[in-house]
Amino acid sequence: MSEHREFHYRLPQRIGGWRPGSHRGSSLGAGQEFVSHMRLYDRPDPRRLDLRASLRNIQQEWLVRVNRQQASIPVHAVVDVSASMGFGSRRRKLDVAAEFIEALGQSTFKVGDALGMLAFDSRERTDLFVPAMVSRGMGDTMAKLLRTCSGEAGDAAGLQDSIQHLAGRRGLVFLVSDFHWPLAGMNAALDSLVQSFVVPVVIWDAAEVEPPTHDGLAQLRDMESGTQRTLWMRPRMREKWRESANARRRELNQVFAARAMRPFYVIGHFDSEAMSQYFFEVAA
Repeated sequence: MSEHREFHYRLPQRIGGWRPGSHRGSSLGAGQEFVSHMRLYDRPDPRRLDLRASLRNIQQEWLVRVNRQQASIPVHAVVDVSASMGFGSRRRKLDVAAEFIEALGQSTFKVGDALGMLAFDSRERTDLFVPAMVSRGMGDTMAKLLRTCSGEAGDAAGLQDSIQHLAGRRGLVFLVSDFHWPLAGMNAALDSLVQSFVVPVVIWDAAEVEPPTHDGLAQLRDMESGTQRTLWMRPRMREKWRESANARRRELNQVFAARAMRPFYVIGHFDSEAMSQYFFEVAA
């Protein structure tokens, strides 16, 4: 198995929660981020006594330092395992998704966050469900499930069924799919994740974005419906192919932008450094 580097992630907002972690928290506790001073009488914690501030206090009261505690967050990967994810000119898109999950597993374990997985095609795939937990081998376990699975045609109803477990909960959600199914119903699904920070991970194969370079007959098959078509590949057809790919990208960008989400595109292989840069930009 190839080694996949972890990436660094952080959220733009503070995280509420009692479990210590590496993210900026909103709760007061034994953290390193100074907030203010309080009277020892109001916050009876002698360990946080600030002698210098107390001596300078005009009212001659004992003062303690109040800090914010860093917190951990639950991380979930919601993975599309529909038929179209089985396509790939060199590797299946499901294998690329598994590569991302392995890197995600290393990344979450390094900072102490719990990681879980949900999957869907036309319905929720309960056989691929993995509850969120902190474990060194969690990413490898989930990646192995993805590499050995197959699915039916996907749609937004399957997505909505799978993410109902996350509705109203706070956390970080990676939505991993090629989004080649009809987007009707996507808005309702995304609305249920309004409390979470959602990162759409759009996995495409290079053969989907760029048409064949040679002229002639090309046999094409829709992985979702199984429908086959024969096209005469020529310069105008290649131009329309690229236009269609760009139009789909703009459509996805608009759907996600309406909910302040920024998609991360993966074509061919997962780049951990690009994902780290993505989080630096959205959290800036």
